[in-house]
Amino acid sequence: MIQGTASDSGKSILVAGLCRIFQQDGLKVMPFKSQNMALNSYITMDGKEMGRAQVFQAEAAGIEPDARMNPVLLKPTSDRKSQVIFNGKVLCDMDAVEYHEFKPQLIEKISTLYQELLQENDVIVLEGAGSPAEINLNSRDIANMGMAKIADAPVILVADIDKGGVFASIYGTVHLLEPEERARIKGIIINKFRGDIALLDPGLKMIEDLTDVPVVGVIPYAQLNIEDEDSVALSKVNRLYNTQKDLDIAVIGLSKMSNFTDFKSLESEPDVSVRYVFPNDQLGSPDILILPGSKNTLEDCLYLKKTGLAKEIQRVRDEGKMIFGICGGFQLLGKMLHDPNQVESVHGSLEGLGLLETETYFEAEKTTTRVEAEIGKEIISGYEIHMGRTENHERHHFAHLISANGKTISRNDGAVSSDKLVIGTYLHGVFDNSIWRRKLLNQVREAKGLSPINEAAMPYNEYKNQQYNKLADLIRENIDLDKIYQIMNQEEVNA
Repeated sequence: MIQGTASDSGKSILVAGLCRIFQQDGLKVMPFKSQNMALNSYITMDGKEMGRAQVFQAEAAGIEPDARMNPVLLKPTSDRKSQVIFNGKVLCDMDAVEYHEFKPQLIEKISTLYQELLQENDVIVLEGAGSPAEINLNSRDIANMGMAKIADAPVILVADIDKGGVFASIYGTVHLLEPEERARIKGIIINKFRGDIALLDPGLKMIEDLTDVPVVGVIPYAQLNIEDEDSVALSKVNRLYNTQKDLDIAVIGLSKMSNFTDFKSLESEPDVSVRYVFPNDQLGSPDILILPGSKNTLEDCLYLKKTGLAKEIQRVRDEGKMIFGICGGFQLLGKMLHDPNQVESVHGSLEGLGLLETETYFEAEKTTTRVEAEIGKEIISGYEIHMGRTENHERHHFAHLISANGKTISRNDGAVSSDKLVIGTYLHGVFDNSIWRRKLLNQVREAKGLSPINEAAMPYNEYKNQQYNKLADLIRENIDLDKIYQIMNQEEVNA
């Protein structure tokens, strides 16, 4: 099990890298995170919802994502409540106190799912959540040492040196744990190191003496284009247009933004600069303006109007630039949002941005489907996660769906304005389709007076595999892998 001294310490990336290493070494490996809090989610082949971190970890392991890898997904719906999803299906909304009281009921269910996976694999690489030293919550913990106990798993503690105070965070974490929990920590990895490691060596020896735990690796800071679902990652996203690139794509940073990983594939294109725009940022005149998904579309509608971003979006529309909305972003582009049963908020009905002739009605039942669709002559894949139904009064739709969760269907998706410059769709992952993505980008290039790029784009899955291999190489070179295997093969973990 990989646990961290804090959120964004590198747990998810390290789990992915280890999954790729074990897969390369001929082992059948699977990631597992008992409880995940994230607004970035994914739909499996059987129509279940799970956190995206375990999706890219599964990709690194060379296997199909399975909702059992992430039994509990918490999706914040407000500052106080989260939607609770268990084994891929929505249970209900709970506040923090309600969920804390509910957690003991989940222990046996999580244990059962974990044991199923254990029987099917050679190795399970578990990921913790936040820090194991949350002493106010540890009595009912199911994410860190509570899960390590269920799995009887040895723990590697990872700490981010880039944040500063790395030795204090390691020492404090270890010594805030109960003795039996402390005994599970068999190794320490320091992550995101910059500089000469010789300067770090004295500290490594001292922290080993202070904690009685060996440092099994120091991983240098590296630029790898791998998805990061942690909300902390949003504080580090690019907010400036790289003027060396031909195309400027701006993503509106909604207050309840979800699935911002939808745009990672755009960053792999050589002519594209992707930036995020928040209140008080200069929106400028991007070539494509994207409205991303939202966990609370009505709240984000008010947010856009309150911050002045709604007027800025209208200005971009008046300039004749392309505007693209996905899921909640698609809903926001319409004329009206109706929530009579207060599924998402207490606001009833609100006027949207009015850039598409659509109306959205929010419903209690959640749509979670993996789909294939036709866009012109291209067959693309994607997935839907939404609680709204949108009526399209435009003459054009975006795509025609031909399958959902493996079953043949026939229905239209999305809406396109008469001048083809405002586009809305419910399909997450649409930009991951490299041939269609290149065609759209070339359309924008030609409108800008630039020649199209006719080279076949690298399939996004191939691009991601390159990144996973680079990650695995980086980890192999900088940790004691023999020690990791030795820790894994210990028959008895408990002291």
